[in-house]
Amino acid sequence: MKKLKLFSILSLALALSFTACKDDDTEISYEVDPNSLYSRLGGFEAISAVTDQFLANVAGDAVINARFAATVADPFRLEVLRNNLIDQICEGAGGPCKYKGETMAEAHEGMDITQDEFNALVGDLVAALDQFNVPEQEKNDLLAILGPMQTDIVGK
Repeated sequence: MKKLKLFSILSLALALSFTACKDDDTEISYEVDPNSLYSRLGGFEAISAVTDQFLANVAGDAVINARFAATVADPFRLEVLRNNLIDQICEGAGGPCKYKGETMAEAHEGMDITQDEFNALVGDLVAALDQFNVPEQEKNDLLAILGPMQTDIVGK
């Protein structure tokens, strides 16, 4: 029942964030290298979709969902997490976004994240990428960008 409640709250918050994030009257254009990982991933819309699925996977993952329960229960915190993840992936992949959150070391200080928990999180991301049929090369390139963050997360 708790999993269903967490998933329901996450789904509602994500649906609300979709309606709040787009202003149909404003079109922003950025010069982006068409060969960048950002472009190869499909740009902002695709990164947002994968991130939303990733968060849904995390909410349903018994290994780590307790770590995210307070965030999932608070729509504001969930939106901040979602936006930070999108910005982090977007910027790391060569897109126009700028990550404004804490460093990984700051964000995970005192949490004592285990290797198993980190692996579960990566597995949830890979499952989201697979659901959207992200090609193997792009998946590996993204994981190569995000992977080094492990040293700032595990055991801190």
